Amino acid sequence: MTDLLFTLASAALINNLILHWPLGSDTLLADADRLRIHALGLATTCLMLSNALLGHLLYEWLLHPLGLTGLRLFVLLALAVGLIGPVLKLLARVLPRLPLAGLWPLLLGNAAILGAGLLGSQAERGLGATLALGLGGGLGFWLVLSLFDDLRQRTRDNDIALPFRGLPIELISAGLIGVAFLGFTGLFNP
Repeated sequence: MTDLLFTLASAALINNLILHWPLGSDTLLADADRLRIHALGLATTCLMLSNALLGHLLYEWLLHPLGLTGLRLFVLLALAVGLIGPVLKLLARVLPRLPLAGLWPLLLGNAAILGAGLLGSQAERGLGATLALGLGGGLGFWLVLSLFDDLRQRTRDNDIALPFRGLPIELISAGLIGVAFLGFTGLFNP
């Protein structure tokens, strides 16, 4: 049980898919309102969890027994793309107030969803660890999106030198968030 909690916390804080592995960083720079940021975080978390679960099951029950482990990337890529529509429809039905309408392109180009599935099937530690990795990766992704949106709102209200306005200050801010998350590195030692 503690291994699952360590995996969950490690995926969310230490091995964050945006900051540690630069996966899905294109969605970090997408300018959106606060409700849309939370809709994107929730959709990405659900997609990472479902892709990690189904990817692990496909790898363990189909690809590994047949000796087709080299096709893992192609199978998980098709799975990640195929899950976007059903997950968005399910979330729109369950939470109709969230603005999920324009999230398709952001989720389609999000490499963190595929990365969670690949890391989950690569670990070969069992279904529980894969689920913890998918959930922790999604929650960490959502946390970084929320923190970066808050930081972006704060930089808009401040007087920033002309050469640093816009994308340069956002990239510097993303780097500082990454350095702040490095402080969690020694926190969890399983």
